[in-house]
Amino acid sequence: MSKFKLFFVSLVMIIGVLTGCSETSNDQSNPSKEQSETSENATSENQEEIVTISITKNKGEESIKEMEIPIEDGAILYDVMKENFKIEDDAGYITAIEGIEAKKSEQMAWMFFVNGEMGSVGAKDLELSPGDSVNFDLQSWE
Repeated sequence: MSKFKLFFVSLVMIIGVLTGCSETSNDQSNPSKEQSETSENATSENQEEIVTISITKNKGEESIKEMEIPIEDGAILYDVMKENFKIEDDAGYITAIEGIEAKKSEQMAWMFFVNGEMGSVGAKDLELSPGDSVNFDLQSWE
């Protein structure tokens, strides 16, 4: 009977050691996995989302300035312009960029294009997306 108890106790201890080892290795692998996932998320969050904004005149004939600008999620074009360029506006309508004024008397206006398409809303209402290419062009509105 004592051999049976010794065998039983030994078996329980072996099972306990094996179970303990497997839990330890799982515990050790999970933090690594969590750390890896956390660092991947941090990396993607730290990567800046970029838009390109160019300022031109006469349908692109004259280039004034071009910048690659990091943006945050939900960035509005008007706010990005205000933060990165010297602009003047009249009730939200951009009338001058970098000291170059659109003159009504000359029938000139700042028009903007996003990814080659004319803006369908005003700059105060346009939400930018990463990779957008925006061109503000001073041109005749005839």
